[in-house]
Amino acid sequence: MDKNHLALRVKRLRTQKGISQEFLAEESGLSLRTIQRIENGESNPTGDSIKRLANALNVSPDEIIDWAIKEDKKYLTFLNLSALTFLFFPLLGILVPFILWTAKKDKIKNINELGRALINFEITWTILLFFIPAVLFAISKIGLIQNITLSTFFIAIGLLYLFNLITVLINTIRITNEKDIIYRPRIRFLKI
Repeated sequence: MDKNHLALRVKRLRTQKGISQEFLAEESGLSLRTIQRIENGESNPTGDSIKRLANALNVSPDEIIDWAIKEDKKYLTFLNLSALTFLFFPLLGILVPFILWTAKKDKIKNINELGRALINFEITWTILLFFIPAVLFAISKIGLIQNITLSTFFIAIGLLYLFNLITVLINTIRITNEKDIIYRPRIRFLKI
């Protein structure tokens, strides 16, 4: 059990619950100094102390212990491929990866970078999917470009779908080969 990961996890759980170190000490039956040492990574708590902390924080002991960041290339690949749900409905390409990312956020190596980049890309793509046909329609109505037909709209939408599909598949290969992901264009809605 890595003391630093455990310290970070206890402190994060405590602050998420909005409780002070003093209150956690009182609820767990541990001394304030023990709580401070655990959160500073100065000591490794015993099994009994972990159980007490878990009860006081209203979580399972596994949520406190299982905080070490692991490598899981299969999950990263699965997360990346989940964006292909945009083929069924554009917003699914945002929602499904977001749910999968938040379920394992901070627990898998490189998941935060991938999750944010993928979701930012999918949001940007969805905006473009609705924006580009609207611009084409406005241009045709103003008369700046003549002869924009319905097939032009379908071609533009088809090219956007193809671009998204190819980008997701290329990044899946990059994840498998342990290379950096490249999701562009993307507006940074979620900070990386």
